Amino acid sequence: MTGRIRPRERDAVVAALRAGVVPRSGLQHVQVGRAAEVRAVLADLTRICDGGASVRFVIGEFGSGKTFFLHLARSIALEKRLVTMQVDLTPDRRLHGGGGRARALYAALTRSTATRARPEGGALGSIVDRFVTDSLDRARKTGTDGEEMIRSRLAPLDEAVGGYDFAQVLAQYWRGYNSGDDQLTSNAVRWLRGEFTTRAQAREALGVRTIVDDTNWYDHLVLLARFVRLAGFEGLLICLDEMVNLYKLSSTRARASNYEQVLRILNDSLQGSAEHLGFVFGGTPEFLLDTRRGLFSYPALATRLAENSFATDHLVDRSGPVLRLGNLSPEDMFVLLTRLRHLYASGDPEAYLVPDEALTGYLQYCSSRLGDAWFRTPRATVKGFLDLLALLEQYPDLEWGPLLGRIDLTEDRTGSDVSGEPDPTRSDGSPADGSRLDDELTAFRL
Repeated sequence: MTGRIRPRERDAVVAALRAGVVPRSGLQHVQVGRAAEVRAVLADLTRICDGGASVRFVIGEFGSGKTFFLHLARSIALEKRLVTMQVDLTPDRRLHGGGGRARALYAALTRSTATRARPEGGALGSIVDRFVTDSLDRARKTGTDGEEMIRSRLAPLDEAVGGYDFAQVLAQYWRGYNSGDDQLTSNAVRWLRGEFTTRAQAREALGVRTIVDDTNWYDHLVLLARFVRLAGFEGLLICLDEMVNLYKLSSTRARASNYEQVLRILNDSLQGSAEHLGFVFGGTPEFLLDTRRGLFSYPALATRLAENSFATDHLVDRSGPVLRLGNLSPEDMFVLLTRLRHLYASGDPEAYLVPDEALTGYLQYCSSRLGDAWFRTPRATVKGFLDLLALLEQYPDLEWGPLLGRIDLTEDRTGSDVSGEPDPTRSDGSPADGSRLDDELTAFRL
């Protein structure tokens, strides 16, 4: 940990972590552990860059770091020159659903489009600009017409579902770009984003007879993956979090329809039908394993997502579609606290608010209050530590020791009622089986 951290970046990361959400930037300051899982994602990204496809199901308890891991995968993808999209599923945004629910998911994904130059999102228009500009450069060098060059480069997309209208819309974008018609270029980008709700609107604005709707949204993502490759990027990575919202659907038929869409995406990846396209799904163990409402309730998915029968607790197979987030070790948690302390001090060791003894003391306190949840679901541990630093910053005369007993640490059980499983901890925070981690922490040395 070297170098000063900009105040704006420091404040954004600290505010997000204290609120219990994942910051959109600055993840490198707090990333610890899970090297094997990161290597697995890197292998997926390499496969996407090489023209293949990938699907990962990142499975972990609430608060275990699924969302953080998805954001980390997105950040790595941006560094490898992929285009990324990332949204959460909601009751109004599904993989399959009438009333515009699936189209709403597609529209949210395209709005979140990010590149390394525009990591905050909204990069779809700039990607189209890049493609058109590159096509014009090629046309000048070969002495051909700009529109002819664009159509020839998009010709391979004609064979795909919706590819012809996709090429037509980009041709309209070129016409607007060439004539200075901002309305025409805006309409073309709106069509690509899935913002037209009727075919009549699209026909009047662009002369095409199709739009992105609830039935073809995935086909358009496949087209976009191939298009971003033509625009000079390595591929497209799509991160979908809160997949548990599909598990919560009350209608058995609606769940089955959404799981059919998951199966289609998985089959396209396994069979090589998709190119330069990757999906990362974030969900809980119940979403995956529940044989009544989870993915395993759908026999075809249960077969494809079954674990390696030879794998054990010590032999973990990370080559399959399911990637389980393992627990952070006590050593990982100590490193995480040192990183948080360094971040809070804006990278200045002279400004540390607590000594190393406070870190081990805080971990002991977390163990006594949360049991094994302090490292199994570290969200509450991180939030509590930042709350401690916030008080010490505002009241310099306070000592860290007496404050520990006044911090309210409660195990992060958000959404635990979904599974109907009993709480594995007692009211005092200890595990139900009476086990403690004090011995492990007692043996821990700096």
